[in-house]
Amino acid sequence: MEKENTQTERYAGILGEMIRVETVSLADQETPEKSERFFNVLKTLFPRLFETVETERFGGSLLLRWKGKDSTLEPVLLMSHHDTVEATGAWSHPPFAGEVADGRIWGRGTLDTKGNLWAMLQAAEELLAEGFIPARDVWFESACDEETGGRGADAISKELKRRGTRFLFSLDEGGMMLYDPIGGADGVFAMVGVGEKGFADLRFTARSRGGHASAPGTDTPLVRLGRFMAAADRSGVFPAKVTPEVEEMFRRVAPFTKGPQGKIFARPEKFRPLLRELMPRISPTAGAMLKTTLAFTMAQGSQGRNVLPQEAWVVGNMRFSHHQGREGSIRAISKLAAKYGVETEVLELGFDSPVTDCNGAPFRLVERVVSRVFPGVVSLPYIMTGASDSRFFSRVSEHNLRFAPFRISQAQLDSIHGVDENLDLETLVPAVEFYRTLLKELPA
Repeated sequence: MEKENTQTERYAGILGEMIRVETVSLADQETPEKSERFFNVLKTLFPRLFETVETERFGGSLLLRWKGKDSTLEPVLLMSHHDTVEATGAWSHPPFAGEVADGRIWGRGTLDTKGNLWAMLQAAEELLAEGFIPARDVWFESACDEETGGRGADAISKELKRRGTRFLFSLDEGGMMLYDPIGGADGVFAMVGVGEKGFADLRFTARSRGGHASAPGTDTPLVRLGRFMAAADRSGVFPAKVTPEVEEMFRRVAPFTKGPQGKIFARPEKFRPLLRELMPRISPTAGAMLKTTLAFTMAQGSQGRNVLPQEAWVVGNMRFSHHQGREGSIRAISKLAAKYGVETEVLELGFDSPVTDCNGAPFRLVERVVSRVFPGVVSLPYIMTGASDSRFFSRVSEHNLRFAPFRISQAQLDSIHGVDENLDLETLVPAVEFYRTLLKELPA
């Protein structure tokens, strides 16, 4: 126990050094000096690794190649990102101090995702010290702008595709280990993302001749936009579907769920209509797994309080489902908008990535490692409703998984992009062991 405590303290010190390098990324603002400082710290923290690997820079993003015993085999890609969002609000501990208190390490990036980057590099550093060589090449990628669109990962994946590099699988941030993540299940589950919803930003515009607010008339631009938004909220233009991946998630959680709900989860193919009704009641995230969503995030009317706008608009962020797709989802909402005299404009189209087979060998490998390192924890496939850099690497791999080996609470999950982001110290040793085991278990 004393040895483990010493190891935990050492691990916390290393991760704290990474947290103390502030790497906030802002949209349309490049900060290469932040990544440079961070890379210099990594070199001091993981000297064996950086002496061994081939290193490439893509602006502020980093790509490392650790040669294995057989470089003719498809390599494996372990991914993360070192940029963070801003740390506004009142924090209990300074967000960029990496302080250890109350059995936790605190700071922006502990969960998203310097903690994950630390764990994979720490595992490689230790294995190198033991003389270990992986069965096949292992690549590490850390991007500088995942939080602001993912240009670094986009560029790296395009270049690797140009070179003809193909990966057996990639493993990026995504789900973690949670107690009862769905609702009603007695147990801890590893949420392994097998896909993520694509996104598009759309602008919806209503026009008129304008005029004075004292004689508004009817169907003014803001009124039409309001009616359209209300209709979009309650309409069925985005049909829900219980996909095979979601069905498998329910089957796996069923043995841990008591009562009628457990019986429904055990046979999801029989109860699809009921599950379509049940999941949105469990949580907004659960409901969002089933269909395209559209969230209205920005709006603008006239510049005067007593002036009718000649043009008013709202922006909607769409996360489209795999079964309806990007084109089908945009077509459906555009048709609805037209009914209210509202025009649709695509501002940005996100990257569309496929779903990874949860019965494939890479998922089974991650599942096996989870079971070995975290006894009793069951791996659940799921569809991420948010975006990660791993979507870009579908260009160079058929299997792109999303999981970080940390057990967290709901409060810690909520701290991501919020205040008081933190990680339990007791999770540090097992996280490194996860990556050590994974690297040892890579197929030859």
